[in-house]
Amino acid sequence: MTDTKNANQDGSPQIEKKPVSWSNIGVGAVLNLSEVTTLGQPFEVMKTTMAANRDLSLIGSIKHIFSRGGFKGFYQGLIPWGWIEAATKGSVLLPVSTEAEYRLKLLGCDPFLAGIGGGMTGGVAQAYLTMGFCTCMKTAEITRKKDVGPEGKAPKTTWEVFKGIYKKDGIRGINRGVNAVALRQCTNWGTRFGVSRLAEEAIRKFRNKSDGQRLSPYEKILASVIGGAISAWNQPIEVVRVEMQSRTPDPNRPKNLSVWQTMKYVYKTNGIRGLYRGATPRICLGIWQTVFMVCFGDYAKEYLANRNQKNVI
Repeated sequence: MTDTKNANQDGSPQIEKKPVSWSNIGVGAVLNLSEVTTLGQPFEVMKTTMAANRDLSLIGSIKHIFSRGGFKGFYQGLIPWGWIEAATKGSVLLPVSTEAEYRLKLLGCDPFLAGIGGGMTGGVAQAYLTMGFCTCMKTAEITRKKDVGPEGKAPKTTWEVFKGIYKKDGIRGINRGVNAVALRQCTNWGTRFGVSRLAEEAIRKFRNKSDGQRLSPYEKILASVIGGAISAWNQPIEVVRVEMQSRTPDPNRPKNLSVWQTMKYVYKTNGIRGLYRGATPRICLGIWQTVFMVCFGDYAKEYLANRNQKNVI
């Protein structure tokens, strides 16, 4: 996060960076854990179910999820994979995006472009550093069969599934679809940060506030809602990611598909609508995530920076 309350000699706002500390990293983890444990995982399960079972409507997907475990069915994959992913990707996003956004502003980028660049950099870092195997295993939990076998044998536990995938395909198996995850996260957070910053500037103009002037909590949340909703434009990438990681039986699906080959397969089997299955819960998820990580994240970083400054003084 940057602050522009001071001015240069020419009158232009001076760009100051809030210091990134271990506290910022911890805040990112806590925010992401809070997001996923509340409404984040139910939205995740709904949009993944629709993307993997593209014949299901939103109501149909809710019934399908409920049949797999009642209310707990909406939290499939949360423990341990959702929590591991949330704690690690949250701790990566805030410091990386903050540093990238600050550097881009120093180069002369406006808040919109700096926000896009910061979000894209943080999203790619998330995917390759922390998210690969967690996303793969969450999708496996949501899409695999959990019925009792014909001999009364209980379905495999999540750790047994993990070990089976690793034994069969190694590191590449538990990270299948990571390139699609990186593409999704890059476009996700580039859009969320960029559009949220653009919305903040528009709100300032509408409310006759000066550049860099503090927005009210409601205005910050509104800007994050706009950024989160618009970020769902990349739903085809998310459908491709789910298809690559899905364990829903499909005898017609070729093996070892690339991102582009998977996109062509989904389009061939379900048309353009298939590439947008799960868009509604994805919009809700995008809003929820952006409010936590952009709006609440800004306030948390500002609070920690002010507290640290007081301790120094």
